[in-house]
Amino acid sequence: MTGSSDKWRQHLTLMLPAASPGCIWVHACSVGEVGSVAPLIRSLLDQGHTIHLSVVTATGFAHARRLLGERISLSFLPWDLPGTMRRFVDALQPSLLLLAETEFWPGMLAACRRNSIAVIGINTRISDRSFPRYRASRRLWARWLAPVSLFLAQSTVDAERLAAMGVPASRIKACGNLKYAITAPDIDSAALRNRLDSTGKRPILLIASTHQGEDRRMLDMWPQWHASCPELLTLIVPRHPERFDDVAELIRSRGLTLSRWSEGEAKPGSHIILIDAMGILGGLYTIADIVFIAGSIEPVGGHNPLEAAICGRGVVTGPYIQNFRAIMDEMQQANGAIVCSNDHEVEQAITQLLNHPDELRRLHGHATVFMQEKGHPLEQMLSEIAPYLPSPKR
Repeated sequence: MTGSSDKWRQHLTLMLPAASPGCIWVHACSVGEVGSVAPLIRSLLDQGHTIHLSVVTATGFAHARRLLGERISLSFLPWDLPGTMRRFVDALQPSLLLLAETEFWPGMLAACRRNSIAVIGINTRISDRSFPRYRASRRLWARWLAPVSLFLAQSTVDAERLAAMGVPASRIKACGNLKYAITAPDIDSAALRNRLDSTGKRPILLIASTHQGEDRRMLDMWPQWHASCPELLTLIVPRHPERFDDVAELIRSRGLTLSRWSEGEAKPGSHIILIDAMGILGGLYTIADIVFIAGSIEPVGGHNPLEAAICGRGVVTGPYIQNFRAIMDEMQQANGAIVCSNDHEVEQAITQLLNHPDELRRLHGHATVFMQEKGHPLEQMLSEIAPYLPSPKR
């Protein structure tokens, strides 16, 4: 992980990436976008291309290093000012920019146009929240987005929204969502299960990616679930590491027996295990019996349910799912997700699944079929960008 001083030096272009003439420059903002583009990056690397990935957040930087290691060069994106972007592009010397989701930076695009660098928007999405602003300023966005040769949108809705922003329809194609191009983690599920529950028999409720305020609300529901299933083992995974200790204290204040992942094997009879480490969540989906995706009972916007679905797990969420609305709507229609309107519905939905294992099995089965039917967005996207790719270095 790069130091915080290096991060700011890169934002200000006081530290520039090494020249990589003809490389493919991929930009993804943070953890979610990095995870989405990782399969595409791996495919391009396997073809022999050189990749430089830029990110905005420190968590995105760390996630990229975990997923892609030293196979890529990696940096923080400069501030979007004419001078900083020009210096960055002049130093890197890419031949193509792949711009993930809605990372529309006018200074970046202007620098690419000045240097005759082709730009393709990949996995482009226009959220419910941002679309009214984009549409209201469509004249500006039509001009700023003019350097983009092609937008590969996540859905027909995103394609229509791009057109409403002034992008010519000839430069828009709906290719599906790269988030579907994921694979289940390659882990030893039996060993993971044994570390958390040496009996191998306790039902596991996984509460994934909680935000401030959600842990308390989930713990308010916990007695109902425990009454329905006294052997229940609950795993809580806070989204941000700076909250680990606060969540641990909150759990202890309820008089519950707590184990922490960082302390090794769970204590026998633990009510709750706090997963106080990063990079563990994906493996936990392979052993969970019930999955609740947090970031959804506080107005955060939810988190990616596909990481659970690829492991054969349907999900329960709260009402705030706007960051993954299209995916959640499709999963819900396929009966692979339960979207609840309030805390009471969340409490009742999980209680119902605990009391009716047949319903839980059907939920997971529908999620599995849903992922199998989503097709191959990665292959389609690779086909669309092929004409723009430089010759492989290999």
